[in-house]
Amino acid sequence: MTKKKRLVLILGDQLDLQGSALRGFDRETDEIFMIESAEEAQYVWTHKAKIALFLSAMRHFAQVLEADGYPLHYLKASSLSITEALRAYLLEKQIKYLVCTEPGEWRLKQSLKALAKELAIEIEMREDEHFFCTHHIFDEWAKDKKELRLEYFYRLMRKKHNILLDENGEPEGGQWNFDQDNRKPYPKKGPGMIDGPLSFETDQITSEVLEYVGEAYESHPGSLAHFNWPVTRQQALEALNYFVTYRLQNFGTFQDAMWTDTPFGWHSMLSSSLNLKLLNPREVIAAVIDGWRQHGFDLSAVEGFVRQILGWREFVRGMYYLDMPKMAEDNYYEHDRALPNWYWTGETDMACMKDAVRQTMKYGYAHHIQRLMVTGNFALLAEVLPSEVCAWYLAVYVDAIEWVELPNTAGMALFANGGRFTSKPYVASGAYIKRMSNYCSSCKYKPDVRFGEMACPVTTLYWNFLIKHRAQFDASPRTRLMTVNLNKISVEDQQAIQAHAQVVLNNLDRL
Repeated sequence: MTKKKRLVLILGDQLDLQGSALRGFDRETDEIFMIESAEEAQYVWTHKAKIALFLSAMRHFAQVLEADGYPLHYLKASSLSITEALRAYLLEKQIKYLVCTEPGEWRLKQSLKALAKELAIEIEMREDEHFFCTHHIFDEWAKDKKELRLEYFYRLMRKKHNILLDENGEPEGGQWNFDQDNRKPYPKKGPGMIDGPLSFETDQITSEVLEYVGEAYESHPGSLAHFNWPVTRQQALEALNYFVTYRLQNFGTFQDAMWTDTPFGWHSMLSSSLNLKLLNPREVIAAVIDGWRQHGFDLSAVEGFVRQILGWREFVRGMYYLDMPKMAEDNYYEHDRALPNWYWTGETDMACMKDAVRQTMKYGYAHHIQRLMVTGNFALLAEVLPSEVCAWYLAVYVDAIEWVELPNTAGMALFANGGRFTSKPYVASGAYIKRMSNYCSSCKYKPDVRFGEMACPVTTLYWNFLIKHRAQFDASPRTRLMTVNLNKISVEDQQAIQAHAQVVLNNLDRL
């Protein structure tokens, strides 16, 4: 019997020789298909560094495939969408069997299914085995829960995969969560010397990509001048080893700290490599735990990092596929304001926003607290339409793929789903930013002033938000302490806050 020819689609965030799509690949009959689709860089106004990262990593991976003898059809700089290019090639070659690993975007998953139906071909969409938790396991865990919360899922993952457990099956250190030992601000004199991320040589492939992106996407936001992301598996492994050796020891303590012109802090910088599948989360967690055992790092730092990878990362992916497409449409507070223009430039007098946004445009990166409690917090307080905020996050961060970006932005930062998997809106005044950074010391606005010309817009909008949604906050023990503080503010001052908030909201582009 003649064996069917299969076309194996590999997407730009599936750059793994061990990926499920390649299992059982027959070099005699099968072929790999990869495409650089301009549409993927244009349906949101994508940062140049993100485009360059994907293209360089894809081209390096294609080089590996060809060196290993895989038959490969690689389309460079195509004006077609992924499904348009696939349709044309499947018809041209009369291929009736398509194999792929499940895409990380619900949109593309539906498009591929629709294409297979249209062409009456067989599609085999395989589980993405890069993750610890399958959709079935997550759905089974979630189906009878009144509240979907990370902590309980995280404990399940720890037990199921025997991670950070002692010989009795109990959590190392006697507790599941060491969060109270982490999340400190930098010392008042500043962070001191921090080992920067590992640097990588720009080879010929990356040089060609940077030149191409600079010309073809000249009008797109962001800079290419500081491009320094791992684009091969070897580079990603080197970055992992570097993090464990030089940065992990201080990661936990200062993971929430912010400081002017300190873009990377002690963070791992591994998320882009994980999301492109250059690294497997299993080897990342194993390396971190090995580092802890060898070097005696604080367990709090190691547990905090493991919780991000084994807990939160897996949890939000489960929620994404559980709740799409509704997640992308949710707007609990019915916010409808436009995203301020300075989200693309950093041209604002608010020092915290200026630093976070300019850093984002420079590197395509900001750490999780800058995203959640600076740009995200402000967008929620400023009543910006969630879909606009989500499109911005997806566009500007090199590690943003929708399965991870959308739950973090819509669900956590914006509370757009009304607390489907978070217990409260993550809102804070300028006092939080002052406590966790040095931003306020160089800002024209004052974080402790609630209204008036010198009032911090974050503070004004925070108190306005609490006043507006007081009933919701009063109803929950986790948020009631926030509204209790409203009792210390006179009725006259509350009215002044609301009046000034309207001025701020009507002038978001001029802050």
